[in-house]
Amino acid sequence: MKKRFLFISFCLGYMFLSFASAQEKVKLSDPHSFSMILLPDPQTYNKFDYNQGIFDLMLGWVAHNVNPLNIKAVLCTGDLVEQNNRLIPHGVNGNQTSTEMWKNISHAFERLDQKVPYMIATGNHDYGYESAENRQSRFPDYFPSDRNSCWRTSLVSVCNNAFGVPTLENAAYEVTSESWGKLLIICAEFAPRDEVLSWAKELCSKPEYKNHKAIFLTHSYMECDGSVIEKEGYKVTPANYGKAIWEKAIFPCENMRMVLCGHSAAIAGYEKNVSYREDKNVAGKTVAQMMFNAQTAGGGWHGNGGEGWLRILEFMPDGKTLKVRTFSPLFAVSPTTQQYAWRNESYDNYTITLE
Repeated sequence: MKKRFLFISFCLGYMFLSFASAQEKVKLSDPHSFSMILLPDPQTYNKFDYNQGIFDLMLGWVAHNVNPLNIKAVLCTGDLVEQNNRLIPHGVNGNQTSTEMWKNISHAFERLDQKVPYMIATGNHDYGYESAENRQSRFPDYFPSDRNSCWRTSLVSVCNNAFGVPTLENAAYEVTSESWGKLLIICAEFAPRDEVLSWAKELCSKPEYKNHKAIFLTHSYMECDGSVIEKEGYKVTPANYGKAIWEKAIFPCENMRMVLCGHSAAIAGYEKNVSYREDKNVAGKTVAQMMFNAQTAGGGWHGNGGEGWLRILEFMPDGKTLKVRTFSPLFAVSPTTQQYAWRNESYDNYTITLE
């Protein structure tokens, strides 16, 4: 198995050399734009060692395009691992121990360290034993606040985790651009506690942030059909799900403009694994809410992890228009499959206006 993994990693590394020709087609629609990259749940790439190379390839592509695409931040919807604390591989739903999964996902993100700030929302599988039986997580061990020097200039606030420790499980970052001004990106733990939602709400209202456009990144919020989740059956408590998150932290914030999440998935076509909706906040401003997942693409729960799909969020220089495109570095890496590298349906390629 180890030899097979090394062989696949070598092949993917070799294929990465062809990015120069493939990536010429990946450009901003306006050279004065900037972008953020949205990574959907990585857990299925990570639970099988032979899929890990695909996620490595994705982050290699991101690192390669930080300057060409003017990438100011990379966002991940969480569920980094399949089981947070499993000593013996599941056998069916993964062939690695939790330690192996955490080491692999940490190694993948090393490609971005010292290059670009990335923000991660922890998911249900990042807690407990297998899936949020409690609030224990190994995330802070592998993602301490000092591992990426880019956080020194972007990290502006943290909220304590369930054990009273300040970690990046709940963290806020500032991104600045000439055309959009200042953006506040708030990352929240899975099913955030009231303390976390209060911190987020209070942060948005502080004088130094009240004029920022705020983006809320969390794992579970919205279903594939666009409905906001009201309740889930996880053991972790206390917990807030989509509807409560909206009522306590999104709607009351006058500058909250976007919610990004993952989590929901189905064994179905691409259109059943993404969703989008808009609602007004207390100030009458549009809040765009996007769910993006890909983990069942390429073979379901035990497939290849998601075919390399990610989203390029292009922030246009008018300061209000956001273009969404869905792209796969895995398909783009080879001339044979480049024709499949973009998803062009209306639910994967659209424009959002945030005035």
